[in-house]
This record gives sequence, structure tokens and C-alpha cells, in this order.
Amino acid sequence: MHIQEIQLKNFRNYDQLSMPLADGIHVIIGENAQGKTNFLEAIYVLAMAKSHRTANDKELIQWEKDYAKIEGRVYKQHSRLPLEIIISKKGKIAKCNHLEQRRLSQYVGNMNVVLFAPEDLNIVKGSPLVRRRFLDMEIGQISPVYLYEISQYQKILRQRNQYLKMLQGKRQADGHLLEIYTEQLIQLAAKVVRRRFEFLQSLEKWATDIHSSITSGKERLTIRYCSSADVSEEDDLTTMINKYQEKFEKGKNKEIERGSTLYGPHRDDLIFCVNGREVQTYGSQGQQRTAALSLKLAEIDLIRSEIGEYPVLLLDDVLSELDDFRKSLLLTTISGKVQTFITATGIDGIDHQALKDAYFFIVSNGKIARE
Repeated sequence: MHIQEIQLKNFRNYDQLSMPLADGIHVIIGENAQGKTNFLEAIYVLAMAKSHRTANDKELIQWEKDYAKIEGRVYKQHSRLPLEIIISKKGKIAKCNHLEQRRLSQYVGNMNVVLFAPEDLNIVKGSPLVRRRFLDMEIGQISPVYLYEISQYQKILRQRNQYLKMLQGKRQADGHLLEIYTEQLIQLAAKVVRRRFEFLQSLEKWATDIHSSITSGKERLTIRYCSSADVSEEDDLTTMINKYQEKFEKGKNKEIERGSTLYGPHRDDLIFCVNGREVQTYGSQGQQRTAALSLKLAEIDLIRSEIGEYPVLLLDDVLSELDDFRKSLLLTTISGKVQTFITATGIDGIDHQALKDAYFFIVSNGKIARE
């Protein structure tokens, strides 16, 4: 899978851009605030219909313009697929093969991307929110059903939290509606967590092998899902639902007292262990970065195993954050396999065969030119 052409209009600091692309490594060089990350963000939005940098779509529209547009032609499964995202102050339109998609869950997955940015090193050592977002975005790419179910879950969660706050303030005494929200939430929670377990089982398989290779077999990486409702990988859907029901029943008064939903996928976390020790707490920075790199490289292989093609890889200024060994390993892994976009302020000191065959571009003030 690769992008053959991308066009931008009124996107961030790009007035207009039409850029043919090849199947290989593209290195985008420029000073800070010139548009390097904006370019990668546009590719990400084209794939995911949302930004990885902001939840406010209006920020993507150039100042004093009414809309922003991203168009791309993707080559996959021996065919060409036009994709288009239009963002305006009224909302967002996603088109696949020139046809507007009613739901974003129908659009996402037509182009698959793996993004690796410096902040992704926080997947291991950052907050649980970072890890949950990582799960939702990656599973959503290969499972439109999951994307729909997690969006429905979040919708019911907002309604339930709002109602709990009303009960907390005694502005509403009818508990029957809370039971309805709880039952709807439980049904979706079980499906979401079941799919997370399946995804992590596959991800761990790839990540463990990669991590072992990076550490010359000295370290073994494992991933554990930490559930707020004590559900486990061995539980079937019915067992999960029963466990959630029991948890919510016991915690009902506490939730009303706090005015918030205390159990469910939105409260869960991942624990990464190296040789049985939690790397978040006890690992060195090097171990944490190796674990994060293993996860990202595992994503590439996992997506290929699921859809039969490699995704597009976006490396946003990440080479400067890795030491020479991890940098070389990353470039060796992707060379000749994955269409890759690398942003950097320069590549001095990076000597690798993969970059000798790369396409180089200079970005300046929202304009990109071939070097």
C-alpha cells in the first residue's frame, strides 16, 4: 500500500499543494514551524479522518479560510483508490472513491498508517489515557466494527456521566434511567474489551520477537491488560457481562457520590513488563524506548498480517530521539518494504543505506520542493 499523490488546500500553513509520491522513503527536511509535521498530519488525517495533534478540527483550517481539503490517491491491492477529507466550520465530509461515507467508521481503514512521533515514547511511560488512545486508534484501523462500538460506548458514557452528576446533585431522583444506561454501557464494554484482548494477543506476539531481536535475546517483553472491572482474557462475552453487572451493582453508590462512571474500558490500562518487571516503573529510559519502538514495529507487521499489505509509516522527527543502534534497526526494518515519510531538521550523522535510495524534499513556509 502506498500513496501515489496528495493534494492539500487551506490545510494548516499550506495554501495549496499537489505532490506526486513514490513507493519508498521520503525525507522531509526543514526548520521548525515550516510545515514538516503539518504535512505528516495531513496524511494521518486522510487515513484516520481525525488529527493526532488536536481534537478540534477547526484548527486544521487555514486562518480566515472557510474549509480545508485533503485529497489522496492510494494504491492498494493492485487498484487505485481516491480518498478525500473536507473540513469546514459546519463539520467534516469523508469520501472514498468519490462517494461520501455516512459514518467515519465506514471510511477509516481504507488507508492504513502507523505514526511514530517523539510523544509516542510516552506509550510506555506516559498516562493510561495515552495507552488507551493507542489501542483505540490502532484497532480502529483494522476493525471498523470496533471503531463503531467504541464511539457508541463513548456516547453512552457521556450520557451516563451526565446523569450521575444529576443524581449526585439530587436534581434527579429516578434511578431507572441509570439502569438503562448501565446495561447499554455493559454490552458495549464487553465487546470493546474482548476485541482489545484479541488485538493485544497479536501485538504481543510480534512485539516480543522484535524486542528479543533488539536486545539480542537478553530481554523478553510482555503486555498485560489491566481491567478496572477484573475481566480477563480467558472470559467469554457472557462472563464479562456478568462481571461488569456485579461491579456496577456493588459500586452504584460510589459512582453517584462521585458523579462519574468508575468502571469500563475508559478506565483500563496496559502494563508492559521486561523480564517480568514493570518497565513503566522500574525500567531504564533505554528499556522504555526499546519497548515503544518494538510496539511500533510490531504494528507494521500486525497490520500486514491482518490486511495483507504494509501500512504507510510516518516518522515525525523521531530519528533524533533514538540512539544510533535503534535508529539503524528502524531503518533496516522498513527499507524496501514500507512507504515511509520521515521529517527532520537535517540528517547529518545518519549514515544508512536506506537513506541513500530515499527521496529528499525541502519544506519552507508551507511549500515543499524536491531537493
